[in-house]
Amino acid sequence: MRSVSCLLLISAFTGSMAQAGTVAAAMLVSQGVASPVLGRMADRVSQRKVLLTAALAHAAGMTTLLVSIVLKAPLWLMIVAAVAAGCTSVSFTSFMRARWATMVGPGLLRAAYAMESMLDDTIFLVGPLLVTVLASAVHPAAGLVACLVLTTVGSVAVALHRRSEPVSEPTPGRGPERALGVPGVWVLMIAYAGMGFQFGAVDVTMIAFARERSTPGLAGVFISLIAVGSLIAGLVYGSANWRLSQARLLAVTTGLLTLGVVPLAFVESPLVMCFLVVVAGIAISPALIAGSTLLESLAPKSALSEAFSWLTSFGALGIASGTAVGGQLADLGSSAHAAWAGVGGGAVALVLSLAGQSALRGSGPVTEPASKKMAVQDQ
Repeated sequence: MRSVSCLLLISAFTGSMAQAGTVAAAMLVSQGVASPVLGRMADRVSQRKVLLTAALAHAAGMTTLLVSIVLKAPLWLMIVAAVAAGCTSVSFTSFMRARWATMVGPGLLRAAYAMESMLDDTIFLVGPLLVTVLASAVHPAAGLVACLVLTTVGSVAVALHRRSEPVSEPTPGRGPERALGVPGVWVLMIAYAGMGFQFGAVDVTMIAFARERSTPGLAGVFISLIAVGSLIAGLVYGSANWRLSQARLLAVTTGLLTLGVVPLAFVESPLVMCFLVVVAGIAISPALIAGSTLLESLAPKSALSEAFSWLTSFGALGIASGTAVGGQLADLGSSAHAAWAGVGGGAVALVLSLAGQSALRGSGPVTEPASKKMAVQDQ
């Protein structure tokens, strides 16, 4: 919602899509970089303190960004404000998944993650629509103001829900455990980057396909239908009692995710595309749910917020990369070329999930020499 609001507001006040894209990108990149840091801080000092502190700093950054845009400040000042807003934006998805692991038992965790994934899909459907309506019907700045209000209220509400807050319990005589010390976490991070690359490339595919058929308005319909497929599949996946292990389920779902994009490179009819994008979205929620469930079992309990933040950051990096590469390929060739890029991203996730089966079935962090741990902590 924030990135869409930035695009709408800056383009309305400056008339420059280039400036709007630059500022929105600065916010997204800074958020991706800062997310694991905030997650690590939450594991060490509590989510509540991080949420409340970050909410206050984020409000200041967003207010500065709003004022700088409305006053048509120099581009560098808008970028600085965007970076401040991005660096103070916690990954709510990561924090909430860590809280579900605290609130429910292993038997209900997959269902909880399924519900969380379905809510995410709903937000991705409704959020951009909401800020677009606010920006066009109320005021160009209304969308960004709504983002600020929602973030502040949500941060305070989650911070006050003490019963679900993860409690850090480091082993006596040892420093806090690191999520990055677990090989399986690395496998998931790179697999998430591959899936994110596919998501970004597929979004570009939808936009390029609609443009090629002189129906640019259909791009939003196609992207929404992907979320519909994911939403339905998440409901089914979360309610089923699967006999396969979560590691095998990740391999199966990433395989389906990859195969689901292949037909998008051959379709010619917008009507057929409407059907195929629903099919392409079916494996999204199951793959993300399997990944979240695996991460909860692999990462140290005292580093769950950090671990989920790493997944979110690598997924966001993948989306940004997939969007950039897919856009270049679509300009040089056609929407089909962007679709094949998406297939490539899915293939990376599939290969990682297959090759990393032993790591994904493991548990606990890798044991490091004490001297190395002290050196890492000193850094």
